[in-house]
Amino acid sequence: MGLFDFLKAPDIQQGVREYGETPGAVLLDVRTPQEFREGHIPGSRNVPLQSLSAGGAGPAGKDAPLFVYCHSGARSSQAVGLLVRMGYVHAKNIGGMAAYRGKMER
Repeated sequence: MGLFDFLKAPDIQQGVREYGETPGAVLLDVRTPQEFREGHIPGSRNVPLQSLSAGGAGPAGKDAPLFVYCHSGARSSQAVGLLVRMGYVHAKNIGGMAAYRGKMER
């Protein structure tokens, strides 16, 4: 681990692999419904950041492993902070769709 590792953006490819290897995991897309319809990672659930911020129902049980992404990684970072404050103990920001190179659904 280097001195500036904290500056590295999350690797969404690695995050999707970890999601696939984690029993009971939820892949959470916090982009807008329109962005989600334009293309998303297969198996992901759309819970927009605005819904989480408004105090909407959480995406899963508080101990479920959550792998969170958005377009660039900024909203997913905010969402993870919010989820942790809501009591979720296994929320991870995996980055943004802008860097994703895998299969997509529409």
